[in-house]
Amino acid sequence: MAKLAGVSISTASKALNGRDEVAPATRTRVLNAAARLSFRPNALARGLISGRTRTIGLLTDELGGRFSIPVLLGVENALANEQMSVLLCDARGDAIRRRHYIGTLLSRQVDGFIVLGDDNDLRPSLTGEIPVPVVYVYGESEDPDDLSVLADDEGGARLAVEHLVSLGRRRIGHITGPQTYRAARDRVTGTRAVLAEHGLTMAGGGPLHGQWTQRWGRHAARVLLATAPEVDAIFCGNDQIATGVADTLTDLRKRIPDDVAIVGYDNWEEFAADCRPPLTTVDLDLEDLGAAAARLLFDALDGRPAAGVVRHPCRLVVRESTAPVTP
Repeated sequence: MAKLAGVSISTASKALNGRDEVAPATRTRVLNAAARLSFRPNALARGLISGRTRTIGLLTDELGGRFSIPVLLGVENALANEQMSVLLCDARGDAIRRRHYIGTLLSRQVDGFIVLGDDNDLRPSLTGEIPVPVVYVYGESEDPDDLSVLADDEGGARLAVEHLVSLGRRRIGHITGPQTYRAARDRVTGTRAVLAEHGLTMAGGGPLHGQWTQRWGRHAARVLLATAPEVDAIFCGNDQIATGVADTLTDLRKRIPDDVAIVGYDNWEEFAADCRPPLTTVDLDLEDLGAAAARLLFDALDGRPAAGVVRHPCRLVVRESTAPVTP
């Protein structure tokens, strides 16, 4: 290839690796020659020269979880775009298995780690055991010097409630999951903040905490309507709860969204799109969350490490369960 391009082997190598000291015309000539010869750089040789394997270790505690798969897809897509590979290990929540996999991945000389949490709560830091850059995603490291990338649950709740307020809803209730979950607490915080900004109080006097289930949604909706029959909108902590709420409203002959509007959370297609009517909901953009974590790891590998918490924005998906109040 170097001969075809009329350059030395070292110049051809620099051109293929994007080094700045190669003139643009020379780089173009080398790339054209590489294309003509269907040349592909040898990954092992490049690794020996650069000191990198272009491989990332991805450590998770719940590979089969509904939230894990989209994050993993986002990470993998971002790595593939950079011609990097991923080695995936599922510790299944077991500390001994986790330590074993850390050792295994380090023996494979991975360039860095992405640690995927099984929920949005704090988790023990693993950075002291890992001598290469680490980024935590969908689960915050307890060490503030680590870098954690999280879904912005407070911001997502704000999107939901601001949407309801913009539609003229003023008596808004909130039904959500267990108070022990950080995601539930953050969504309550966002809900209260928006209501306070508009001079409103939460219908029923406060949030109703229970399980992340349709059964809880059905029961809690009856409780809320008994204590606050004037409620005209309900923001739910997830789509399962919202589907249960919709069932109860239908049983009580409440029209959705005319009498009571509903917003869910997670944009879980199985519930949000199949609900009657389909749910307006908050999407965590989990694939983009995973891609963001990968990009931040690239920065660390390039000598630009960061620390603290990055909160990744959510987006609102509007469907038929919300609509303006008819004058």
